[in-house]
Amino acid sequence: MACGGLLLGLLVASSSLWADPTVEVRVYGLEGNLLENVEAALTLPAGLVQNGNVNEHWLKRYEAKLPQLVGEALKPFGYFDSQTAVVTERVNDKRILLRVSVEPGPPVLVAATNLDIRGPGADNQELRSLIRDFPLRPSDQLRQDKYEKSKAALRTQAIALGYLDAQFARHAIRVDTGTRQAEIELILDTGPRYRFGQVRMDGAPRYPERFLRRYLAFQPGHAFSHAKLGQTQLNFLNSDRFRDVSVTPQMEQAVDLNVPVQIQLTPLPRLRLRPGIGYGTDTGARLSLRCQNINLLGRGHEQLTELMVAEKRQSLQSSYIVPSRRKLEDYHAWRLGYKRDNPDSYDSSSLSAEAEWVRAFSSGLSGSLFVRLLHESFTIGDDREQSRMVIPGVRLTRRRYSDPIRPKRGDHFSLEARGASQALGSDVSLLQFLGSGTILKNLPARLSLQARLQAATTLRDGDPDEIPASMRFFAGGDQSVRGYAYQSLSPKDDDGDPVGGAHQLVASLELERAIGDHWGVAIFFDAGNAFDSLSDYTLAKGVGIGCRYYTRIGPIRVDLARQLGVDDPSVRLHLSMGYLW
Repeated sequence: MACGGLLLGLLVASSSLWADPTVEVRVYGLEGNLLENVEAALTLPAGLVQNGNVNEHWLKRYEAKLPQLVGEALKPFGYFDSQTAVVTERVNDKRILLRVSVEPGPPVLVAATNLDIRGPGADNQELRSLIRDFPLRPSDQLRQDKYEKSKAALRTQAIALGYLDAQFARHAIRVDTGTRQAEIELILDTGPRYRFGQVRMDGAPRYPERFLRRYLAFQPGHAFSHAKLGQTQLNFLNSDRFRDVSVTPQMEQAVDLNVPVQIQLTPLPRLRLRPGIGYGTDTGARLSLRCQNINLLGRGHEQLTELMVAEKRQSLQSSYIVPSRRKLEDYHAWRLGYKRDNPDSYDSSSLSAEAEWVRAFSSGLSGSLFVRLLHESFTIGDDREQSRMVIPGVRLTRRRYSDPIRPKRGDHFSLEARGASQALGSDVSLLQFLGSGTILKNLPARLSLQARLQAATTLRDGDPDEIPASMRFFAGGDQSVRGYAYQSLSPKDDDGDPVGGAHQLVASLELERAIGDHWGVAIFFDAGNAFDSLSDYTLAKGVGIGCRYYTRIGPIRVDLARQLGVDDPSVRLHLSMGYLW
């Protein structure tokens, strides 16, 4: 048997386990997990080789022990009747080769299983499902690694469900090497189910306790769960209101299986002032200032004022945000704002007031209802107009990225329906539908592909000249069709000036190759336009190359784009700094 195993090993597989300058061990006849486990078991013992010399006494003991080591390494995979042959070859005076040939033999099969759950959690369906899905059944090959993994998962799940005293009343694998059959017995006693007791929060006296309890992922009386404790800590930290959070179950103080929880909070400063600087080809150089109070009136309300001054855009907006008592991500917001846009296409100044109700759903999805009051003065082409609008709307958004600075994958979409009616006090009646989406995919060879789509349409009743500039659609620019100036693509008047369109369609594909930790190069294709007819329109196209540099304050993007499909194409440089989502 040993000689047959040696010949089979020479023909099937071999592996060099230990390549010491003096002693080398090679294993033949095994592959995959079997080979890896045997290799790990045959590590040369310390002291076998010292100063380049082999201790002959220790070498003979190691040779004699090799079959036993191989046998023990194969047992977890169901092989209890292996045959091992060792041939020692002295290559030269200073090098010895140990050839270990292994014939694993037929595996042990599972003959019967006795799996059960006892105690107060015996009928728990989550635990029962683990028993039903136990990976070893009669006639399966015995695998001790699968047994241990499932055994650990069963107790871990019991503890996660609040059965903190869960233990195995019996756990055994009985192997009959003569018949090559095994019996598995695994009996879990869950013990009683613990529950959350009272919660005490210290360290943040300026926040009302009712507001702080919004961040709890559990309530007193719920089944105890370490996962819920971890989620609670994450909720506090993600609120950006606390520098440090400690969530500690007081196990030794449990009374009647109710575990009290101590939460220690270290708040961040209430007032924040964040200046910013940036540049974009669309807006020119820009300065920003963000002033935030995250605990207004000592009630957890938030007041946010944002100022932005750029060459082609200026804005000032103040928001008052009231967190919902119902759900952590829900809130109400009231906003007042002033905005002025003066790209080459038009000039617009507007005052607005808005109320918004935001509700979060699962998987990062959120929806909102809003009502905006707008008064806008604008000049487009030769026309100077004023418009008053009452704009109710609904919005659905989702934004997910693997990293906020340099994401490798993610997606974002936004769907919005908004309208206005003369019956509600607006100067013009209209209904608009807007949608946008971005998908970022991680590809092999450090490549990433970004696909972007933006579409909008308008149903209108009345004079289109009364529609404010901010509600007309344009294309072109850094985040639209590169190769064209910002807001330069749209229907034109008799003088050739862009006046905005009722509809919009923009699409983009960009392939980026990462270079190092901070750099990237990209090629892209953009197409899009704004137009008045859904049946008769032309898409402007641009293609180009770009360079990216990622910093902690956001990416710096430099793109060189060339127009396509025109008689006299031009090349345009696009430069932007800061976050794009």
